[in-house]
Amino acid sequence: MGNILIIDDEKNYLIILEDLLSEEGHHVLTAESGPVGLELVKDSDLDVVLTDMKMPGMDGMEVLEKIRTIDADLPVIMMTAYGTVAKAVEAMKKGAFHYILKPFENEELKVLVQKAVEHHQIIRQNRQMKGILEERHHFHNIVGKSEPMQRIYDLIRKVAPTKATVLITGESGTGKELIARAIHFNSPRKAGPFISVNCGALPENLLESELFGHERGAFTGAVGLRKGRFELAHGGTLFLDEISEMSPPLQVKLLRALQEMRFERVGGTETLHVDVRVLAASNRNLKEEVAAGRFRSDLFFRLNVVHIQLPPLRDRPGDIPLLATYFLRKYEKQTGRDEMGFRPEALRALLDYSWPGNVRELENVVERAVILCPGREISLDDLPSELLRPPSTVASSEFETPSFHERPQGHASGSLRRTEAERLLPPGPQRMRQLRALDFIQSRGYITNRDYARLNELSERQALRELTDMVDRGVLKRMGKGRACQYVFPRENPIS
Repeated sequence: MGNILIIDDEKNYLIILEDLLSEEGHHVLTAESGPVGLELVKDSDLDVVLTDMKMPGMDGMEVLEKIRTIDADLPVIMMTAYGTVAKAVEAMKKGAFHYILKPFENEELKVLVQKAVEHHQIIRQNRQMKGILEERHHFHNIVGKSEPMQRIYDLIRKVAPTKATVLITGESGTGKELIARAIHFNSPRKAGPFISVNCGALPENLLESELFGHERGAFTGAVGLRKGRFELAHGGTLFLDEISEMSPPLQVKLLRALQEMRFERVGGTETLHVDVRVLAASNRNLKEEVAAGRFRSDLFFRLNVVHIQLPPLRDRPGDIPLLATYFLRKYEKQTGRDEMGFRPEALRALLDYSWPGNVRELENVVERAVILCPGREISLDDLPSELLRPPSTVASSEFETPSFHERPQGHASGSLRRTEAERLLPPGPQRMRQLRALDFIQSRGYITNRDYARLNELSERQALRELTDMVDRGVLKRMGKGRACQYVFPRENPIS
């Protein structure tokens, strides 16, 4: 099944061809002129275009040339009469997929269109996989020799050949998508697409369209048909990251899609069937989310067929030197450096740090060090200041530190206020995001929920949770209500 656009100035042909191809399961759009057809090409997710050669105004040859500039991979089939065969051959030389002579046999057209659809789908899959397959995600691309990682490798080997749904959990930055890719590229579906979508990055209405696609006119701004991620992942793997951020109504539709592999596009009535393996990930404890009523229990059990829990980096310190060296070699290559290394005291600092941002934070630290290091050996001077504080100054999971409201007034200056606030934040995946917010407030005077979401590339729902946590700990104070509210250091008025 594909999305087909037919361009012809003869209305009878449009009606006949639309009925013929719709019976074959294709979704058909029609246009009575070249300019109208080109607008549909720009706005719709198409697999094939059939265009008449001879039309008033813009002819088929000009339509072909303009389509090639919009999407060079989109197959175009030229419909032509006997008298313009030479033109059709010329069109083939200019990139047309094929041509067909009017009048034609129905079966001939059906076969030709199906070949064009399959051709386009192969090209699309190759485009999606280009670059990814150059570095296959076998286990040697996941760095780590610790016992927890060895157990994960064994689990990947067992689950990859199956079609089982896998739930991958762990703190932010532990490499959940890397594990998902390893499962995909070690599975029988490795030749198919690997499609990833972050469920926390989009509001509910856009996420539904992103997952299931939409029909033209389904909502304001839906100017063309668009395939969703489920359709694009057909024959491959769909990775749903931050699954816990999905709203309850959308969880219901996802559950049906997982159980039946059937769904309708937003604004559509046609039920589509796909063959997709689903992998999901979350940095939250989904059992707790179910208990709190924020996540459907039936969806949780459907996703949790196989569970892979990734350990935080602080629980596998033996992997830190391996990871640091891996990232060092990666950024050496990108920056044109070579034969770099770590001084013993710098490596010791990496080992002593708790890494609340996990592997992603370590990678960022190494990239920064490679850029700043003037020589070949990375020293303490090339590392961020938070790595160099003694372990005793880093907040533990049990907070005995008094809140802001118990502190002396002498701590009201910006730098001291930031330092005191930092001591109240627990280690964990959100600590680095909250520290960024503190720096933002120190420079600007306040932060909004939208600022926090953009700063940390989160959904506004997740941003609100983390800001509320800071308010509850006495780190910040909320000023105002609704979307216009601002978060400031206690005893400080917002800047307007």
